[in-house]
Amino acid sequence: MADILKTIIVAVSRNGIIGRDGDMPWRLSNDLKRFKALTSGKPVVMGRKTYESIGKPLPGRPNVVISRQAVIDHPDVSMAQSLPEALTIAEKIAVETGVDEICIAGGGQVYAQAIGLADRMCVTHVEADLEGDAAFPDIDSAVWQAGETIEVPAGEKDSYATRYVVYDRRRT
Repeated sequence: MADILKTIIVAVSRNGIIGRDGDMPWRLSNDLKRFKALTSGKPVVMGRKTYESIGKPLPGRPNVVISRQAVIDHPDVSMAQSLPEALTIAEKIAVETGVDEICIAGGGQVYAQAIGLADRMCVTHVEADLEGDAAFPDIDSAVWQAGETIEVPAGEKDSYATRYVVYDRRRT
């Protein structure tokens, strides 16, 4: 396999929540714009529930959806039955399209598996403690090195202030 960067992209509350009732428990217009900029043109891996919460393929990027049973018949969607299979498909697409990164976009079960495989994480820390039913694993500072950090005040269309941090896996 080529040397393709595997990047988790996630927004997570202070208490680790990423979702509630199949949706995000916030409105973050600025973060959605950042997500689009980070993922455009790159393969995006997600679980079926995340795909269904979006309701359609993310435009301008190949979508790889993980599901053991569901089949999504759409020209912009590739199906996989596991995260390893999804990453293999996404890497092949990345090589074919000349990009050097795969984006992993959730949800909770996918993140729990992917955190051990990812090279980088682009994390939007939502400055609030929230109720929810989907969580992100703890970010272990022995494994992850925080780099670029940007404080983002809540904009007109944002529920909360955020802090955007890029984490790279420490090399041992």
